[in-house]
Amino acid sequence: MAIALALPLTAQSEPVRVYLANGIKVGEATSSSALIWARLTAEEAANAAGTPFEPRKANEPQLPDGKTIADMQGSVAGSPGEMRIRYWPKGRPQEPAESAWQAVTAATDFTHTFRLDNLLSGQTYDLVVEGRPGQGAPLSCSVAGGFRTAPADEVAAEVSFCVIACQDYPRRDDPKLGHTIYREMLKLRPDFLAHTGDTLYYDKPKPFAKTVALARFKWNRFYGLHLPKEFHRQVSAWFIKDDHDTLKNDCWPGQRYGELTFARGLEIYREQLPVSAPAYRRLRWGKHLELWFLEGREYRSPNRMADGPDKTILGAAQMKWLKDSLSRSDATFRVVVSATPIVGPDRPGKRDNHANQNFQHEGRALRAFLASQPRTIVICGDRHWQYASHDPVTGLREWCCGSASDRHSGGFRMSDRSEMHDYLKICGGFLHAKVRTGDDQTDLVLRHYDPRGQITNEDVLSAR
Repeated sequence: MAIALALPLTAQSEPVRVYLANGIKVGEATSSSALIWARLTAEEAANAAGTPFEPRKANEPQLPDGKTIADMQGSVAGSPGEMRIRYWPKGRPQEPAESAWQAVTAATDFTHTFRLDNLLSGQTYDLVVEGRPGQGAPLSCSVAGGFRTAPADEVAAEVSFCVIACQDYPRRDDPKLGHTIYREMLKLRPDFLAHTGDTLYYDKPKPFAKTVALARFKWNRFYGLHLPKEFHRQVSAWFIKDDHDTLKNDCWPGQRYGELTFARGLEIYREQLPVSAPAYRRLRWGKHLELWFLEGREYRSPNRMADGPDKTILGAAQMKWLKDSLSRSDATFRVVVSATPIVGPDRPGKRDNHANQNFQHEGRALRAFLASQPRTIVICGDRHWQYASHDPVTGLREWCCGSASDRHSGGFRMSDRSEMHDYLKICGGFLHAKVRTGDDQTDLVLRHYDPRGQITNEDVLSAR
């Protein structure tokens, strides 16, 4: 390998070899489609021996004197080249489908998302993404993966999924491998993941990411870690953006953070993850489960705007979509997945979500509607503590997954527990949900886990 890296470039200035050091990310597997994200890199792995970022103020230069981003610990330099994907139903590798070769350039940080259509429902697929330095060059790298498609709407299938939020590279559990929740979630063999946002933090130190280059560095550094790479090549994920992975804390359209505008933040987010448009999406998984993934940043009013009928987080079009589609659903259980709380309770003085006073007009209407729909619950992220709660007015119930690690938990105290809380624990971890079917009963089992895979809370909701 070292010899290959030392060879000169070809006459066409193509790299001698390319890699997939950021792995692949499987996204949004439905009953007939899926998205596969990949990025070509110049090295086989992240720069583990690079210079660590030291704490600096947000308005100071983030790189040490004389250093480039490539010199920094965790950096994953991209590379031009070409990628393709081959995929097939599990156990039938003699029937592969194959994409055309796709060239990638610096314009998109050497990334590309493949869309797979006309898939079989209720099927496990195997796949391999392959890379090469340029047209006609020999194959240089590959990463294998797989995913499951949703069963048809009428199929009474069991289903299992995980929910996470709030992951920050400096606050990972294992300095070498990353956040341990990824290892623990894989043990549960989920059908898919719901990531409720704050996938990383532009506005937190080591470094503050106020430029496009540093923003991309943070994405590449996090997904150069082993544990998230292992998870995302095997499990389809539905990503929801929140403030810290769009721009900065509590942001809304029209703002900026250093050189980053809100619009540029959206472009980078869509570049770095397998996500489709519009940003609010819906997933049906067989007879018993339907999910709504809400978008809480792109359509919101400024937080400082006076509350009233014109102030919104969801926007008119998304609210109509939610009400129309949820009212028509015949799924046994309906799960609304939100980046931020709808029920709460939240900390006093917060101003960014439907559980806060300054979004109460839309919040009250939203809670009343959701509570009127049979077997409908809310799952959210954003808050750095685990909880299960209920709205004392409507009875609507909400589960929060908490932050991705114990080091990232906090901002709330057990002494803050209110009558709304059915469960509260100040810890990191994740939420696991499973639709369990039997001869005469169908349940939705919700379990909170800590980062070591220990169950901290269990709730069982019956279809009856």
